[in-house]
Amino acid sequence: MAWFLYLLECSDGSVYTGIATDVQARFDKHVSGEGARYTRSRKPVQVLVSFELADRSSASRAEYWVKRLPPAEKRALGAGLRTLESVLPLPEPEPAAADELPST
Repeated sequence: MAWFLYLLECSDGSVYTGIATDVQARFDKHVSGEGARYTRSRKPVQVLVSFELADRSSASRAEYWVKRLPPAEKRALGAGLRTLESVLPLPEPEPAAADELPST
């Protein structure tokens, strides 16, 4: 099942980051006051952007890194000036198998 990372613009100008399987349904929850505590006092205005990811684990990892961005970088991501890949750490290379290591 696909998961999405999404960014919401809030009424106070802040940017909220979250994950969901259905971004529109989750946005509606935030607007109704049933979403995250953060958005209850800072009403969401619009979805800035959403990114489809393979699974919940990938979405959670992406959320971890995006939440650490300064607001200007989150807005750049939302405006398409940055890619999601550009804010995520590079994947670690696979370790070589024992039989592929050079002999000494």
